[in-house]
Amino acid sequence: MKIPVVLLGLISLSGYVSGQTAPAKPLATTVAGIPVNYDEDKVGTYTLPDVLTLKNGKKVSSKQTWINERRPEILGLFEEYQFGKMPAKPADMSFNVFDKGTPVFDNRVTRKQITVYFTKDTTDHKMDILVYLPAKATKPVPLLLMISFSPNSSMSPLDAGVKVGFMWDKNGNRLPAAKTGFGKLDVEKFTSEGYGLATIYYGDIEPDFKLGYKHGIRGYYLKPGMKYPADNEWGAISAWAWGLSRAMDYFETDKQVDAKRIALQGVSRLGKTVLWAGAHDTRFKMVIESCSGEGGAAISRRNYGENIKHMTDTSRYFYQFAANWHKYSDDFNASPVDAHLLVSLMAPRYLLMQTGDTDYWSDPKGEFLATTAAEPVYKLFGKNGPGKSQWPAASDTSLTYRPLGYYMHKGGHGTVPSDWDIYLNYIKRFL
Repeated sequence: MKIPVVLLGLISLSGYVSGQTAPAKPLATTVAGIPVNYDEDKVGTYTLPDVLTLKNGKKVSSKQTWINERRPEILGLFEEYQFGKMPAKPADMSFNVFDKGTPVFDNRVTRKQITVYFTKDTTDHKMDILVYLPAKATKPVPLLLMISFSPNSSMSPLDAGVKVGFMWDKNGNRLPAAKTGFGKLDVEKFTSEGYGLATIYYGDIEPDFKLGYKHGIRGYYLKPGMKYPADNEWGAISAWAWGLSRAMDYFETDKQVDAKRIALQGVSRLGKTVLWAGAHDTRFKMVIESCSGEGGAAISRRNYGENIKHMTDTSRYFYQFAANWHKYSDDFNASPVDAHLLVSLMAPRYLLMQTGDTDYWSDPKGEFLATTAAEPVYKLFGKNGPGKSQWPAASDTSLTYRPLGYYMHKGGHGTVPSDWDIYLNYIKRFL
């Protein structure tokens, strides 16, 4: 899994620009000594668990059975076997709106900044939310909440009033935020259309490295005598998702934001994060996930590109998942969960699956197959996905603007500038 280039209004650094010939598919190789397959003839055979069949074999034929029985059953499987169980809303959480509304961008936009304190002790465990709202709004506005690889001040370098945050390096050092990071907010693209835009730095919640739990929120919740979360307790992805739910807790108190119309957006491992956050917390009305790949939107049973063994290798990203998921690294078919089940948990809310045609590592076809396999749950609610359509070509939007949508840009991992027009149009259609 790669750190992606996440860009708003900037050219992609993925190595592929629209209009160029797509690069050849990579040759079979190894990552961390583990073979990587890019040959469709070698993905192996697999049978996906049926989204509408309970563990007891009973078929789900009504919304009520899905809501009351099958959905909790699937959610529990992901908590137990892939992402891990996370704590409830903390009793001692508090909010400090230290920037209550500052006019910016020639008074067209209002900026707010909030610190969310996860614990009664406000010293360590906290995150900052940067919010931009249309200045002329006369009622609560819907909002796109991004979880980002860069601190808030790096995401909005043109606004000198944004609090300068800190970021983590891989050695566990907390450093002042750089002036620019992995992306840049195109604030007025959204506020000019009547939508709010907000961002959170994922490192505020928990650092993204093996020992990050010692500094992050997971370490705070360790039970007495424990040195690491239990096998069915949260990995880092669940920690980041938990932080997004805490942001929602804040937005429910903000009279300028319509908390019933909040969309999430994230890329790569943060695409996994927003997909899991939306699956777990039904208060989020929409999720836009980008290139989440293995462990996110791509079918794990397909041995194509990154697989469970790569993800859970101790030299790579094992800490992002519950330790129980490691048990399936040698037998993908034995896992009780897979991507289509995760996607199904968003029903009947809105989900856009976005990927890239040359992001072979993330298996864009596997992401499409997860979308089609999850659609029966959407149909149960009278909503549609891709149907029986064939895997679309890059830039084809025929399957995009649906409650369960799919879009593949020309290019690789992450977002390219044109994706943001797709996102905005999807938001305007459904949010």
